[in-house]
Amino acid sequence: MTNNTQMEFIFPPTIRGMKIKDETSLFPVGKIYCVGKNYAAHAKEMGSEVDKKEPFFFSKPPQALTQVNEIPYPSKTNNLHHEVELVVFLHKGGANVTRDQVDDLIYGYAVGVDLTKRDLQNEFKNAGKPWDLSKGFDYSGPISEISQNKAMLNNAKITLSVNGDIKQESNISMMEWDIASLISILSQQVTLKPGDVIFTGTPEGVGPLNKGDKVVAEIENVGSLNFKII
Repeated sequence: MTNNTQMEFIFPPTIRGMKIKDETSLFPVGKIYCVGKNYAAHAKEMGSEVDKKEPFFFSKPPQALTQVNEIPYPSKTNNLHHEVELVVFLHKGGANVTRDQVDDLIYGYAVGVDLTKRDLQNEFKNAGKPWDLSKGFDYSGPISEISQNKAMLNNAKITLSVNGDIKQESNISMMEWDIASLISILSQQVTLKPGDVIFTGTPEGVGPLNKGDKVVAEIENVGSLNFKII
């Protein structure tokens, strides 16, 4: 006897889409991975150092990613920090990807800011608890439109200003683990999929944001991101 029963979802699955520069189509968001302590100067300002053996990864939920230009000041914090980052978008996946194969996986890049509840993060760290909620709240990953620059990007100026004052200024060449290394190493831990997103770490100069602050983040050959904290 043949079973002709068709399986259906009990409710429609949620798919988040991000705007692509000069396109009407949207980029479907999969998993979001973030790299910690990828710039030595930032690790030092946080009282730590780069993990030389292997990069450190954590995740944000899909609802963290946003392209709105007004970001609500989140609850459960009195010390919200900015962390500007290069964000990589994959349109192909795989496991155990070699460095030479990484370029073929990349769809493009965006300018991103990893908003962080610094007080909550420190509280969790001191208690030896996971600090996911200090990074993975709603609107905690604002990004620019995605640029379809598919070439490997290893040298570009990266900046962030608050109310016109530059707070973070560096070059992605200062990353301890470059894009090819990050994606290759991550693919040894988890099978990457089309739609996956990778925040590549922040340089030094992170600091607080308050209601009313206007943030401008830029990465050479990628684009710019503007938003206001409300």
